[in-house]
Amino acid sequence: MIEISNLTKTLNKKNIISDFSFNARQKECLGLFGEGPDVKTMLLNLLSGSTQPTGGHININGINMQSHPHEARQVIGYQRYKDLNHPTMSVKAFLNYIAAIHGYCGAEKRDRVEQAVTRLELYPTLNAPLDALCVYAKRKVSVAQAILHTPALLLLDEPTAGLAADQALLLKALIRSLTQETTIIIASRNSEELAEFCTRGLLIVGNRLVADTPMLDLQRNSRHFQAVTLSADTPLDLLALAVLPGVAGIEEHRHAPGTVTVLAMPGHAIYPHVHTLIANRRWKINALNLEPGRMNDVVQQLSQERPH
Repeated sequence: MIEISNLTKTLNKKNIISDFSFNARQKECLGLFGEGPDVKTMLLNLLSGSTQPTGGHININGINMQSHPHEARQVIGYQRYKDLNHPTMSVKAFLNYIAAIHGYCGAEKRDRVEQAVTRLELYPTLNAPLDALCVYAKRKVSVAQAILHTPALLLLDEPTAGLAADQALLLKALIRSLTQETTIIIASRNSEELAEFCTRGLLIVGNRLVADTPMLDLQRNSRHFQAVTLSADTPLDLLALAVLPGVAGIEEHRHAPGTVTVLAMPGHAIYPHVHTLIANRRWKINALNLEPGRMNDVVQQLSQERPH
């Protein structure tokens, strides 16, 4: 569905992106991991057609981006990290303008705008100028214009950055629903957040794509894979936890007193042993979680292993 081959971008004689190649299937969600946000944004700009590559090929739904840029852009939706701004244009006028760009008119245009407004809950701000909106409302409008034409490929650049926790939660629920409908590529500095949505991870180190791996396989490379995190109001017996079968070590949370993470040796399932210990000792536990693996571990490890 999406085929990227030998993609390269040079800017001011500097290689920003070097020889990227990857494919994506329909309704697949890919996460862009890495410490350089500029490179990830550049990749999304190239995929959207807003920036031209120095070399390589981009094919979206069988459409060659270089030879048929207009047709390719019609099947792509792009939520940019940069917030929308206009001193007088209202949300409604902006969405109508975007619908017109995609070729909709009359009743079909009204229906498309109505569906996007309903899905993003934009009715309270429909007549407000874009400049008057808060960050959260601007972000919702940005997502609304990106999905208005039901794109085959949806690009999301830091969709929850700068949002309050409750706002991010609502937007993440929407993204989860969109993963069931279209192919999505998400860039975010929050690696753990990407792991919530994505089926595959693309790890970028420097200007190169160094890993293209199913998310579950990436998580298994984390030293926190199959770890157990628990918290209590009273101090826990760390020695009793440390001597359980398969335990590799204990991490105490510096900024959360009473919370510890019990690390598992590779190939060992320690959760049943921790649970049994809690029951036998009758510990009063506030939270008990089995960790799927922390993507921050993996990104840091692979970034150190690969040359920049």
